Amino acid sequence: MQTGTPSPGNMDYAGLAERIDRPIVLVGLMGVGKSTVGRRLASLIGRDFIDADEEIEDAAQMSISEIFAEFGEEYFRDGERRVIARLMEEKQGVIATGGGAFVNDETRALILDKSIAVWITADIATLVERTSRRNTRPLLKQGNPQEILTRLYNEREPFYSQAPIHVRSEDGPHMHTANRILEAIDQWL
Repeated sequence: MQTGTPSPGNMDYAGLAERIDRPIVLVGLMGVGKSTVGRRLASLIGRDFIDADEEIEDAAQMSISEIFAEFGEEYFRDGERRVIARLMEEKQGVIATGGGAFVNDETRALILDKSIAVWITADIATLVERTSRRNTRPLLKQGNPQEILTRLYNEREPFYSQAPIHVRSEDGPHMHTANRILEAIDQWL
């Protein structure tokens, strides 16, 4: 496991981008910043950014909340797995996954085999604050967000921890997290 830590020098983004020969897939709980950080990360290395949740919504012509409400979580996870597999085959640059994607055995195995998996984590209070900004999180509509996020973290940590790179998202600019990810990938490669 590589943990992202700031380094004193300037990073050679172009040189690092040349060494990255597969997608970078961001995993972690909702609210850690996978989409926001992912966009910045992709721009730093000149790659495409893909949000798997947006791709799922496009494919289904429904919002994730609507998919959950109409068909349930199991149906959603199956579609999510298929969409991520397609994205991995297309070798997109940076892919942000939904919070539960990496828990699925098939999806996790695919990500670990065909990408650079990066687990972004943050403390629960930060996640509660960030997820409260939007009312589009189906799993948080089932009770107290802090209790739900704590339970999800405890359930999913054994899966997330299988990612070879772990980076903590702190308060402050998401660019700092993107830089820590690239530094950790540089060390990992």
